[in-house]
Amino acid sequence: MSSEQKKQPILKKITRGLTVGSVITGSTFFHGPPVLALGLTKLFKKSRKVDETNIQITNSWLSVNNWLIDHVLPDLEWDISIDDNLDLNLQGRYLMTCNHQSWVDTTVNQYFGLTRMPLTRFFTKWELIFIPFVGQAFKILGFPMMKRHTKEQIAKNPELKTRDMMEARKACEQLLSQPFTLLNYLEGTRFTKEKHDQQKSPYVNLLKPKAGGLALALNILGDKIDALVDMTIVYPDGAPEYSDFWLGEVKRIAVNLRKIDLPEWVLAGNYEDDPEYRERFQKWVDELWAEKDQLITSMKEKYQTEV
Repeated sequence: MSSEQKKQPILKKITRGLTVGSVITGSTFFHGPPVLALGLTKLFKKSRKVDETNIQITNSWLSVNNWLIDHVLPDLEWDISIDDNLDLNLQGRYLMTCNHQSWVDTTVNQYFGLTRMPLTRFFTKWELIFIPFVGQAFKILGFPMMKRHTKEQIAKNPELKTRDMMEARKACEQLLSQPFTLLNYLEGTRFTKEKHDQQKSPYVNLLKPKAGGLALALNILGDKIDALVDMTIVYPDGAPEYSDFWLGEVKRIAVNLRKIDLPEWVLAGNYEDDPEYRERFQKWVDELWAEKDQLITSMKEKYQTEV
């Protein structure tokens, strides 16, 4: 290969990076100020129309990102599988669980969900409110923001536990005024081999799930949601860095969506105060995670067979 031929892929990557960076930056400066400006009006008067308009603006921003994926990353192949018994629509109310490997996971969720599901939110730390623009946007768009206290703080002041629960309930209940998708990464952090080994995880492809967040959301929203949805994301060529994705280094992404049936007992217990229920709920989540682990293995094997 000549030196000129070697330069072509590098120039192509640089051009792609500049294009993506310029378009996303421009789109953010175009869509961001209206969201923040409309959000300020909620300080004086709550308005469902303002909320709906902000969601439309946010979806417009996401549509620009998706356009880039479809037209600037043309070599990317998607393999999306949706269970037949899962009926998704933009007016639904969904809780979603997902495995977590990369910052790209959120982009995958946005790409998949834009035309199929309501805007996806997830629990965020209250401290993010102090990050300029980003924190305010999360608050305005209805992302549940929680002041989480440590076990040591709660031990010194037990009332903080009750306060945390009240804040979580209030944050979730605010979503009920509109369609929503509330995402929970049960692993709590991105999967790495080091974390997997440290945990001595019983799963091949996953870290141990933390059931508390899901139990909390189900306790507050469980009888009002249309479905508990489990999303599984597989990168057949390995979990990518965020920059790798936008530079076109990711060639294949597989996504599986399945509906999780909720046993009646799940919505009838108290995870925080009932040890027996808590143990049973954790066991149920562990079983779901074992099924998910097997699903990931089978999805990976499909691509190994193709190779």
